[in-house]
Amino acid sequence: MGRNPICACGYVKLWEGNAFGPGNSQHLSDWYTPSHIIHGFIFYFLAWAIFRRASVAWKFTFAVFLEAAWEVAENTPWVIEYYRNNTVALGYVGDSIINSVMDVIWMALGFLVAWRAPIIVTVLLALAMEALAAYVIRDNLTLNILMFAYPFESIKAWQTAIS
Repeated sequence: MGRNPICACGYVKLWEGNAFGPGNSQHLSDWYTPSHIIHGFIFYFLAWAIFRRASVAWKFTFAVFLEAAWEVAENTPWVIEYYRNNTVALGYVGDSIINSVMDVIWMALGFLVAWRAPIIVTVLLALAMEALAAYVIRDNLTLNILMFAYPFESIKAWQTAIS
């Protein structure tokens, strides 16, 4: 689909802290990494609920498949354009390949945490990551899903407001 293997800037960073700059979704991690970790939490619990008797390896494979499918869908021209027009991601150009691969790895980490940690720890981690992202960049997984499903102009205005 024409994705760059790495950032068009020509290098790879461990962390891209500017959620609204051209390096966002181009490096190994960014402010949307917590969303992918939370995907892992959600996919673990989904797989656990649906496939109770399946092995953890099978549940993990299911989760990786879901995340990889999302990464492909997220980088289609339609979704990229939809994000640009309806969310705070005004300059979004899609993920680099290395960022998409890392998003799957971050989801896998979240899956493994959900598998091993007590439920309360997983829930508290998810809430903390959502709160931190909302505070720092005025976006998170919850807002991303909400704005994708039904864009609210009031939320978009708050997200794009200059402090």
